[in-house]
Amino acid sequence: MPGPRSAWRVYILRCCDGSLYTGCTNALERRIALHAAGKGARYTRSRLPVSLVHEETVSNRGAALRREAALKRLPRAEKLAVIAGRS
Repeated sequence: MPGPRSAWRVYILRCCDGSLYTGCTNALERRIALHAAGKGARYTRSRLPVSLVHEETVSNRGAALRREAALKRLPRAEKLAVIAGRS
């Protein structure tokens, strides 16, 4: 039986073209490695390298999905404010 999963996290990556990608996972280090290897989301595959610029820990999968959706709805300026810690 596998061990317990890590906490759910919502994250934002900055791609090489300056665009931002938002996702959620319960294995952040593994997911970042997949993105970096070009095996993550289709969006990031053509925008390598990527760097982690923001992460938040949330209580469960449902909360992670809701927070991810909320971040994706934000305009770029507000996402940058979240990354800078102003929001």
